[in-house]
Amino acid sequence: MFALQQFAVIHALTFLGQNALGSEIINGKIAPDNKMLYMASVRNNRGYHICGGFLVSENFVMTAAHCDLNPKHVVLGNHHLRNTDKLVIQIAEKYKHPCYRNVGHGYDIMLLKLSRPVRPCRTIKFIRLPFREMTLNEIEKCRVAGWGKINTRGNVVDDLRVVRVSVISPQVCRERWGGLPPNIICAGGYNTTKGFCQGDSGGPLVCKGMAVGIVSFNKRLPGTELGNCNYPDAPNVYTDISKYLNWFRRILQGEKS
Repeated sequence: MFALQQFAVIHALTFLGQNALGSEIINGKIAPDNKMLYMASVRNNRGYHICGGFLVSENFVMTAAHCDLNPKHVVLGNHHLRNTDKLVIQIAEKYKHPCYRNVGHGYDIMLLKLSRPVRPCRTIKFIRLPFREMTLNEIEKCRVAGWGKINTRGNVVDDLRVVRVSVISPQVCRERWGGLPPNIICAGGYNTTKGFCQGDSGGPLVCKGMAVGIVSFNKRLPGTELGNCNYPDAPNVYTDISKYLNWFRRILQGEKS
């Protein structure tokens, strides 16, 4: 399944002239157990972690559309993937943005409807979303979190990792990529050694206590199928959640797309 995820994302950015991969956290630290309690592990029918996600209401986890790799359930309430003290909830329905084709064309956002409501508790919280379209200030400090490797050729880890990244201007981002899909945020990667890479997409970019972005894509190491974690010459790219609020509200109201 992990190989399938690599294959699906690697072929997505041909119009940009670059290859892209989903995320793992680079040069971060282990997240405290009492923080980021909205994080979710999205898993397939074999129980394998395939992507990150985040709890945005009692019925929905948000993640990336390219994480549509046979997701069957989510795990909440624990930052340690192998810990048995956690809440496992089946996915009742998935709502991928109807315009999504691949990460290179944008619209990389998906909602997973849970089979039963989740109530906030000591180990599980919701995260706020923007309430209107917004533009982040350049160099604003945000956080990104996920599970996965901690360097290009390293091993995966079981503990949630988090790292601080700075927002990068859209102009610089377009120049470094040579073009970009619509409705994205750039943060981390370029001119730094911190950010995300291959291994765990769908996690949130968190700024001022809100989930403003979803981990979407990054460059790969030339000549390989590995994310360039040592580190890329282009910014990390996230889906801008604030541009999809109307779509999200329609789904909350019971519409199908």
